[in-house]
Amino acid sequence: MHPTRVIGLMSGTSVDGIDAALVEICGTDLDLKIELVAGETYSYPAELQEKILAICAGAAISMAELAELDDAIALAFSQAAQNIQIGHPPATLIGSHGQTVYHRPPQTNGEKTSLHLSLGYSLQLGRGDLISRLTGITTISNFRIADIAAGGHGAPLVPRVDAYLLSHPQEGRCIQNIGGIGNVAYIPARCDNWLSQILGWDTGPGNSLLDLAVQHFTDGAKSYDENGTWAASGTPYQPLVEKWLSQDYFHLPPPKSTGRELFGVTYFNNCLQDAQVYQLSPADVLATITELTAASIVHSYRTFLPQMPQRVLLCGGGSRNLYLKHRLELLLASIPVLTTDDVGLSAAFKEAIAFAVLAYWRQLGIPGNLPAATGAEQEVLLGEVHSNNTA
Repeated sequence: MHPTRVIGLMSGTSVDGIDAALVEICGTDLDLKIELVAGETYSYPAELQEKILAICAGAAISMAELAELDDAIALAFSQAAQNIQIGHPPATLIGSHGQTVYHRPPQTNGEKTSLHLSLGYSLQLGRGDLISRLTGITTISNFRIADIAAGGHGAPLVPRVDAYLLSHPQEGRCIQNIGGIGNVAYIPARCDNWLSQILGWDTGPGNSLLDLAVQHFTDGAKSYDENGTWAASGTPYQPLVEKWLSQDYFHLPPPKSTGRELFGVTYFNNCLQDAQVYQLSPADVLATITELTAASIVHSYRTFLPQMPQRVLLCGGGSRNLYLKHRLELLLASIPVLTTDDVGLSAAFKEAIAFAVLAYWRQLGIPGNLPAATGAEQEVLLGEVHSNNTA
C-alpha cells in the first residue's frame, strides 16, 4: 500500500507564523507510520500578524473586515501549502487547522447533561474552501466544530494522534506541547485498556505571557526570549508565582481548555502590575512568568494525573526555551524531560503533523477526537471536506 502524501498546516496561539509539514502517512492507528518529508515555518506578513493579535486581544472589527481577514489568512495558508511542496512530489490532501481568533469553552451548571450543557465556541479563520480552490488539493478544515457540537471543548485534539505515534509498551508518558498555550496528552504504557486511560487538557499559559513580556520590555523590538536567555539572567519571585497559581483555571478539573481570552494581554498587564509592587527587574519578571508556565504544568500533572509519568516529551516552540526546560526538569525532579525529537518525531512540526493525520483519518472515516481529553459525549469524525481540483 502506497503512503498518502498530506500537508498539515497549523498556526497556534503564539501567532508567530504558519507551520507547514509535508508528510507521508500509511496505516490507520496502532500501525500508523509517518515520514516527515519537509517542514517549514512561514512568517505572517507583519500587518496581518498585527491584525490577528489585535482581534485575539479583543479588538472590534466589522463583518467586512472579518471577511477580508479570513481571506488573507486562507491566502497565506495556501501559499505555505504550495511552497512546502517545491522540490517534492505533490500532496493529495491538506489538513488545515487555520488560525484561532476566539475560543470559548463550554459552560456547565452542575452535572453535565443535555439540559445543562451550554456548547462551547471556537473560531478558526482561513477558509478551507479557498485553500482548496487556490491549491487544487482537497482540504479538510474546521476540525474543532464537530467535537464542540458533541459537547466537547474542541481541544486538545492532538492526544489521539500522540497515542499512536508516541506511546511506549512499558512507559507512561506526558506529551507536553508548549505553544502560546500549553497542552498535555497523558499516554499510559500500552497494556490492557490503555487507550481508555489516555487523558489530555490545556495546562495554561505556554509562551503567550512570555512573548507579551518581551514585546513590552523591548518596545516591540523583540517578539520572544530566544532560548530563555533573558529570563535565565533573572530570579523567579516565588510569592508571585504562588499568587498567580491561585487563578481558578489551574484548579478546574479536566477536561478543560483555554486561550488568549484568559491568558492574554489583560492577564499579562495584571502580572506586570503585581511585579511592579515588588520592583522586579525585566529579567526577574521574565523569570517569574517562565516559572508560572513551568509550575502550572507540574501542578497540573500532580493534581489531575492518576500517576506521574515516567518521561515527559516536549514539543512546540517552547520546547526550544532552554531555561523553561531546565525549570521543568528541576520541578519534576527525577522524571526525564526530553523533546519529541529525541524519540524521532519533530518537536517543531508535531502539531502540523497531527493535523495532517487528522485529515488523513477524516478521509478514511476514522474518528479523530478523544472524548476523555475534550469532554465530548462520543467519538466523531473531525473536519469539513472541501474538494476542488480545478486550481
